[in-house]
Amino acid sequence: MNNKLRITPLGGCGEIGKNMTAIEYDDEIVVIDAGIMFPQNDMLGVDAIIPDYKYLMDKLDKIVAVLVTHGHEDHVGALPHVMRDIDAPIYATPLTIGLIDVKMRRAGLKKEVELITFQAGDTFTVGRHFTVEPFHVAHSIPDCVGFGITTPAGLIVHTGDYKFDHTPADGWPPDFAKLAEFSQRGVLCLLADSTNADRPGWTKSEKEIEVAFEDMFRDAPGRIIVASFASLISRIQLVADTAEKYSRYLAITGRSMRDNTKMAMELGYLDIDEATLIDISDISSLPAQKVVIMATGSQGEPSAVMGRLARGNHNRLQIEEDDTVVLSAHAIPGNEELVYRTINQLFRRGANVLYENIADVHVSGHASQEEMKLMINLVRPKYLMPVHGELRHLKQHAVMAKELGIPAENIAIIENGTPVDLTADSLEILPRMRGGYIFVDGDSVGEIDWPVLRDREKLAQSGLIFAVVGLNGNGQMLGQPEIISRGFIDRRDEEELLDSAKATIERTIKQFDGQGRGLNKKIEDALSRFLYTETGRRPIVQVVIK
Repeated sequence: MNNKLRITPLGGCGEIGKNMTAIEYDDEIVVIDAGIMFPQNDMLGVDAIIPDYKYLMDKLDKIVAVLVTHGHEDHVGALPHVMRDIDAPIYATPLTIGLIDVKMRRAGLKKEVELITFQAGDTFTVGRHFTVEPFHVAHSIPDCVGFGITTPAGLIVHTGDYKFDHTPADGWPPDFAKLAEFSQRGVLCLLADSTNADRPGWTKSEKEIEVAFEDMFRDAPGRIIVASFASLISRIQLVADTAEKYSRYLAITGRSMRDNTKMAMELGYLDIDEATLIDISDISSLPAQKVVIMATGSQGEPSAVMGRLARGNHNRLQIEEDDTVVLSAHAIPGNEELVYRTINQLFRRGANVLYENIADVHVSGHASQEEMKLMINLVRPKYLMPVHGELRHLKQHAVMAKELGIPAENIAIIENGTPVDLTADSLEILPRMRGGYIFVDGDSVGEIDWPVLRDREKLAQSGLIFAVVGLNGNGQMLGQPEIISRGFIDRRDEEELLDSAKATIERTIKQFDGQGRGLNKKIEDALSRFLYTETGRRPIVQVVIK
């Protein structure tokens, strides 16, 4: 590649989630983040989606480091999967390392992956070509950084997730001075968060939700149940502080949230009075107005605590009258239907539910338009690559950049899998590589693809007809076919239909003299035509001949 620098987004460009970017110079690669994305409604049975990193598979020996901006799932969730292939150290701040360590222990990879801690403001070198300068940014979780990466081709600045919050929950504002210093050196390319590119103005400060929480704790007649992301350490601290102020006890439930809370307390990122924090098993002995519960499941995930509470199948807890349930998170794009269904189920069980649309119980952790303009003006890059957003966000980010004087030819609006080659004098967008989603389904990673999901969708929509047909050596049918129906027709109505289906099978066998290649396929086709004629539906039809 000579003196060219190649940047290839593998996730997070053209979508919200599964952020992952490869920065390549000569024979060395640095990877930034490796996150997950929640499945969409048509991805039945899928637990999560991770970046398609096939591009790296024949370059694994070139990867010198994995740099992580912060500990949210859309930036670290895929690490237990990708680090089975990547043999390079992970670099992150102390809290982020703690969150990653919890994940690696659960995945059984603790001893196999080297975790290296840095502080915002440090400078270190990875490989021969990359000097890394992490700088502090404000977000909705402590210990977030962006990266300044000096390469032989020039200085790259990656913002990570950020907003310009002057009163952040942890009291640590963004490092404006470092961003200005980068601009003095000359920034070749800025990779900038685009999530809120369609939101005018400035994003609210984390401090602003404290007022809403105070009002809620003051007025709630019964228990308060707060759902948030397990990694949202600053929200756990806010709930703990408000619980202590209003003489309530705090119980934390959900394995990931308990593990993260314990880790953050050990590292000093959480300060919760021992008298305030209790075990979930102790809440039954306390008056309802003395109890606060923090739980996972703010996105309505069926297996998380809030999803099970909404359906009434949690083994320890049930929603009670006068409970106040708070969903202290923004619905991730694609999750809205699941979140609103959970809210409706909680209301049906008697809870008072507060969520972002009706109460100030969550603020975005991402910059809005005026902050994004400020970032561009602070850094003053030659080239801009909008990242972390759907295509509409990336386009809007580019519109703002052009208004600020960046030429259109210096802006790379690209989607996942599109390499960009940079030099001091040129930006070249290369053809997009083939790639897609890698689905995580239980213990299976990448073993199912769209054909399986299409079958699942068809099963969910129209059901299954399974027929077992016995033939003798002369191709004559032995007895009656056995037909099993699942999810296709009401059992009260199926007897007559299935009798006619058996007659269709018998006619088809006679038509082909019980012989011929692909007889089972001919029977399946005949059954499908018959069932569609009778019902207007097309179930999956399977025929086995024995």
